[in-house]
Amino acid sequence: MEKSHSESYAAAGVDITAGYKAVELMKQYVNRTMNSHCIGGLGGFGGLFELDCTDMPHPVLISGTDGVGTKLRIAQLMDKHDTIGIDCVAMCVNDIICAGAKPLVFLDYIACGKNVPERIAEIVKGVAEGCVQADCALVGGETAEHPGVMPADDYDLAGFTVGAVDKSKILDNSTMQPGDILIALPSTGVHSNGFSLVRKIFDIENHPEVLEKRYDSLGSILGEALLAPTKIYVKPVLALMKEVTVKGVSHITGGGFYENIPRSLKAGCCARIRKEDVRIPALFDLLAREGNVPERDMFNTFNMGVGMVLTVAAEDAGKAIEVLQANGQDAYRLGVIAEGEGVELV
Repeated sequence: MEKSHSESYAAAGVDITAGYKAVELMKQYVNRTMNSHCIGGLGGFGGLFELDCTDMPHPVLISGTDGVGTKLRIAQLMDKHDTIGIDCVAMCVNDIICAGAKPLVFLDYIACGKNVPERIAEIVKGVAEGCVQADCALVGGETAEHPGVMPADDYDLAGFTVGAVDKSKILDNSTMQPGDILIALPSTGVHSNGFSLVRKIFDIENHPEVLEKRYDSLGSILGEALLAPTKIYVKPVLALMKEVTVKGVSHITGGGFYENIPRSLKAGCCARIRKEDVRIPALFDLLAREGNVPERDMFNTFNMGVGMVLTVAAEDAGKAIEVLQANGQDAYRLGVIAEGEGVELV
């Protein structure tokens, strides 16, 4: 690769050698995600992964893709790029476990105005950490330099995952019924949704210094609280599914409670939740107060401290919480399934 250099392309704003350096810097992070199913390494035209279907008589592949939205802007203003990749992985893998699938591989795509190898490597460091947390392999990716299209310091990040589940174990809400229990898995903060509203509330573009402001209720500066990586729920949720019948899973992302919880509900069922039972972190109280945001808009935009909602039979609720806690995941009873449609916050 040392002979690969184009003065003409560099003059147009694309530094090929910077791309090679970024790959060399990120290899140490990517290698953390490799397992016995990975064939070859970085540098090929595609990532190879050997699929083991020993425990899947009828394997079904499931895919998911997402980005991290304008949370990227917070990372750029804070000049902290080593955790935003965790968010990217989380947004994808948390989606596919809603079907009961185990994530197998992940790929990322980074578009940037200028390839700064050290910064790209920091971004991929976070992606790799997310893959480790999700127990999936980072088998490839792409870094694209877009001079003239994006400012030099700007970048965007997206990802893609593929998982597998046996057809007989795809989550099925057909047995969901009134009296079933909703279980909340707490979030680590805003996660990766609603940041356009967050940025507006604090007028961050015009006053980026607010990110350095310390709020006693947060126990940190605002920027640190906002950049807290999205929680990855893969391992504890998959462990639970081996012990308890889970009737529904909702990943609480954009649209909050009102849009996401109904996606896992059986027709004729509603999620009845008492607002006082929702353990709302101080960050959301701060957002509501500073932005004068109505309560319904808060629950229809943010996760409000609940990153995932599971539905189980009433007789399984206690065991479900015990299994989750034994696997390092806090959990609590959030509400109940009742007759109706959608979400009832009472």
